[in-house]
Amino acid sequence: MSKKKKKGSIRTHLTLLDKNVPFQVTEAFKTLRTNMVFALSQKASKVLAVSSSLASEGKSTTAANTAITLAQANAKVLLIDADLRKPVQHKIFKLKNKLGLSTLLSGLHSFKEVLNEDVIPNLDVVTCGPIPPNPSEMLGSDNMRVLLDELSKYYDYIIIDTPPINIVTDTLTMLKYIAGVVLVAIQGSTPIDALQHAIDAVNFAEGSILGVVLTHVDMSSGKYNYKYKYRYKYSSYYSYGYGYGNNANAKPIELNPETTDPEAKDTEETDIDN
Repeated sequence: MSKKKKKGSIRTHLTLLDKNVPFQVTEAFKTLRTNMVFALSQKASKVLAVSSSLASEGKSTTAANTAITLAQANAKVLLIDADLRKPVQHKIFKLKNKLGLSTLLSGLHSFKEVLNEDVIPNLDVVTCGPIPPNPSEMLGSDNMRVLLDELSKYYDYIIIDTPPINIVTDTLTMLKYIAGVVLVAIQGSTPIDALQHAIDAVNFAEGSILGVVLTHVDMSSGKYNYKYKYRYKYSSYYSYGYGYGNNANAKPIELNPETTDPEAKDTEETDIDN
């Protein structure tokens, strides 16, 4: 009989840094890296967003592993957690989240103050920081555009983890100054019309779809593909406490340098597959 998980526990995301990562997963991300590098070679910008059509499809884990595999190929990579509603990159890499993108864009802190350097060799990470009251406006602001323009001078690739496209417009606000979007979908689970809706939204906003990554692919057939070692069950907390839906009771954290780390307040969060 399985033990009931304690309230507040958080299931770890499987990344390429885990010693138990299956060979197929590593090889799949190497293939993804090759395809992504080729796609970006046709673009003026080397900044891309990783998103999904709906919640809980593995986009944050995919963003993290994509950044890791690029760094392992000796590229200088920056991973930005721009999911200013439900960030998880600080949990994936076990980083503090008192400062981050939100405090940087609001002028409370400098880039140097929010940067986590060399999380692994060649990979820097900027976490989300305190959840702001106006995520879409922040990501679509001139401050974000100027920031990415300046950072592009120092990094070979910039990977941005963004919220699901069909739920909020955050990702769409950045399309005018990034190379494009990589969409993540679950094989056999993500509705085709939901995925098509996300693609149509990007195209309507004159953005570019760089490709689609399938997660939770069944390896039982022996075919060459990848699947996380275990998949995650997503609780309703994501929909009703995330701020993606119409939750009038959701309370964003005030942008204050002295704010307590929001990670400590995630008392109801149990399962994560972002």
